[in-house]
Amino acid sequence: MPGTDTAAPVIEMRHVNKTFGNLQVLKDINLSVQTGEVVVVIGPSGSGKSTLCRTINRLESIDSGEILISGEPLPEEGSELAAVRAELGMVFQSFNLFAHMDILKNVTIGPTEVLGMSREDAEREAMELLERVGVASQAKKVPAQLSGGQQQRVAIARSLAMHPRAMLFDEPTSALDPEMINEVLDVMVNLASQGMTMIVVTHEMNFARRVADRVVFMADGEILEEGAPEEFFEHPKTDRAREFLDSIRGH
Repeated sequence: MPGTDTAAPVIEMRHVNKTFGNLQVLKDINLSVQTGEVVVVIGPSGSGKSTLCRTINRLESIDSGEILISGEPLPEEGSELAAVRAELGMVFQSFNLFAHMDILKNVTIGPTEVLGMSREDAEREAMELLERVGVASQAKKVPAQLSGGQQQRVAIARSLAMHPRAMLFDEPTSALDPEMINEVLDVMVNLASQGMTMIVVTHEMNFARRVADRVVFMADGEILEEGAPEEFFEHPKTDRAREFLDSIRGH
């Protein structure tokens, strides 16, 4: 039964390893994310955070280990993989919007083409989602006419239109100007408060403190520690985490 304690984690990684050439970028990763949980993955650049995020819907293949979505092994290819990907919303650093389509079309194309929704239903829902992320007035513009922050909010609406069971965010604010970062983070805070299951790779420590149920700290391809935000930020257990926190505090 969904919602009970016995329900399988929405996302589970078991002993996942990944190499690029001679470099092992993920080392024996074990991670599980429950329904409604917000897990924020932090760590120095090159620690494997983005790769971890990208293996969850097989944008990167893994060398060994298992990835389970709601208790089912992640399919390797084909239509089964496409179906699982449709249920995992993914928001990247780059917004990946279709440049030649207006904003409304960007948000409705998935529901109409993949979910088989009628155009009317898809457009009605898309407008509600664009309203929710604060860009409904931009619906008839093409992406190039929007700011980076607006484009990223459209990308979030586009993912939500697919009714995902979880959302993956890979550095969603790192390509944005400082004044645009908060408008995207505010949308994510909202999502979290409404119970969306989320894995967020980010450098935004205030967001991690404020929104995470659990902070996962990675370095050199390993998860070195994980815990509640206040515990991690106030009492890191490993030297590596202490060094990382000191470096971002500017000590």
